[in-house]
Amino acid sequence: MSAPTVSSVQTRWATVPTDQPEADGTLAWDSTTMVAVEVRAGDEVGTGWTWAPAAAARLIEDVLTPVVLNRPPLAPADAQAAMVHAVRNVGRPGLASMAVSAVDIAIWDLGARMLGIPLTTWFGASPRPVPVYGSGGFTSYDDDRLVLELEAWKARGLSVVKIKIDADLHRVELARDVLGDDIELMVDANGAFEVGRARRIGRRLDQLGVTWFEEPVTSDDLAGLALLRDHLDCDVAAGEYGYDLRYFHRMAPVVDCLQIDVTRCGGYTEWRRIAAVAAAHGVEVSAHCAPYLSAPIAAATPGCRHLEWFHDHVRIVRQVVDGFVAPVDGMLPPLDRTGHGLRLRYDAFPRP
Repeated sequence: MSAPTVSSVQTRWATVPTDQPEADGTLAWDSTTMVAVEVRAGDEVGTGWTWAPAAAARLIEDVLTPVVLNRPPLAPADAQAAMVHAVRNVGRPGLASMAVSAVDIAIWDLGARMLGIPLTTWFGASPRPVPVYGSGGFTSYDDDRLVLELEAWKARGLSVVKIKIDADLHRVELARDVLGDDIELMVDANGAFEVGRARRIGRRLDQLGVTWFEEPVTSDDLAGLALLRDHLDCDVAAGEYGYDLRYFHRMAPVVDCLQIDVTRCGGYTEWRRIAAVAAAHGVEVSAHCAPYLSAPIAAATPGCRHLEWFHDHVRIVRQVVDGFVAPVDGMLPPLDRTGHGLRLRYDAFPRP
């Protein structure tokens, strides 16, 4: 008897206000939109999502659904290749890649549920805890709010944290004082600086014991990233805006750690290819945001340093998804369930 094929693809989306205004070195926002997709075959349902404008849901419905219907969920890479082909005239980077990512994640989840195994097992590894780091510390936070968040991460047992920065390094000095010497401090400039300023700021970060300088310049400035990597002690990291394999192939030689966002890059299928490219360059990877979806593939990636326990995404997922767990002693435990173990909560996530 042949295995069931994909019989339906359904999308849901919701825009959730932030708990207070948020900003980084280049942008401010007051809400986050989650576009989710459910793919069904027989009696099983797979779930995926991305953090994208609601237009991604329409793209999934109009462009991607026709090419994944009637495909076997046990061949997710074939479905992903068909989706990438289908968005050729739409444009692969950006919205289309985020839509592809959500569907790819859902199909992998569906296939693992049909096999009755965790996703990490299907990726070829044993489920295991994954190191996480606390992430938030928005530039819109005043000192009291920043300290409150840092103290909460310490109380949770996280040994690595990251805050957003701008040109005012007072908040970095404050974070260093609150965290002490036993907790690793990382910073994210979100591409706010030009090379010269980034180098000068980086020297001060080195003095403060900062270990990670994320997007000190725009991620499009590969030469600038390479120069900073060669002149600073802290690791230079970038990659969150990568939407295809070629982007990561260009970036891998110029950073110390390559960030992969599974909800942007093309899903689990593309993550596996990107991780191979990083390994070939001797570069570690780190999961950008979406910690619950990232955990299964991060656990199966030998060179994955950690995943990002991002304030916004954790807060929203806990409102609309069942099956999540909390970090324990700085590690996200594996779920003893099939697939990625997560389900949408329909009462909290109505269809638009």
